[in-house]
Amino acid sequence: NLDEVKAEPSVYPEFDQDLVEAFRQETLLFIASTIREDRSVLDLLGAGYTYLNERLARHYGVGGIYGSRFRRVTLPDLEQRGGLLGHGSLLSLTSYPDRTSPVLRGRWLLESIFGAPPPGPPPNVPPLPERGENNRPASVRERLELHRRNPVCASCHRTIDPPGFMLEHYDAIGRWRSVTEEGRPVDALGIMPNGVTAEGLAGLRGLLLDEPEQFVTTLTERLLAYALGRQPEYFDQPTVRTIVRNAAADQHRWASVILGIVDSPAFLMRRTAE
Repeated sequence: NLDEVKAEPSVYPEFDQDLVEAFRQETLLFIASTIREDRSVLDLLGAGYTYLNERLARHYGVGGIYGSRFRRVTLPDLEQRGGLLGHGSLLSLTSYPDRTSPVLRGRWLLESIFGAPPPGPPPNVPPLPERGENNRPASVRERLELHRRNPVCASCHRTIDPPGFMLEHYDAIGRWRSVTEEGRPVDALGIMPNGVTAEGLAGLRGLLLDEPEQFVTTLTERLLAYALGRQPEYFDQPTVRTIVRNAAADQHRWASVILGIVDSPAFLMRRTAE
């Protein structure tokens, strides 16, 4: 819900509702184009184009776009943008008003993209330290490292933080940056619990596209939940696996996923409100 996105004016004076609306339009137009053109659902992660108007293009550092009309734009640098994970809408939704949050971004990625939601925080979890050791100024990464020294916190943060770190090149309103709020070089390296390392948006994208069934399964479960009006249960998993398998044979196209859902026994035999 982009209506909930806020930014601290003293930190991000350029943030306003026009920018929020531009974020919204970019994401809506982009998703609609992948469906309309029956593209692979994996293009949600790695398409080399997006939709920009002058305001959003300037925000992203893309030149040559003028006027308020949105138009399809081939992205000049897929290291910086490409797919939903580089959209200002998602990046701002998973940030605090005055800074980025690898924790919010990491949790969202695990829940919505990897399909592996982490457990909730334990009761009485200590807050993130405001400063580093010896009360020195510290980056968010350094403060999270201090936080993870508590074994209770480490068990979850070793899973949540790495994918969130990979998006640290984006500030709290989705702009590309090379230095953090503290003026330090951005470190966008993430080490997953299985030891796999990836850096930046391109690394995160590669991590996901190396195992496409993981994302397609997550997307299928979300769409099936919407179609059924309930969360998928264990007995729906054969349906999900069949849809994902058939979609893989058709280059993971939208039509394969959607038709797989509407032709499934779970959808055809669903209960409807009387």
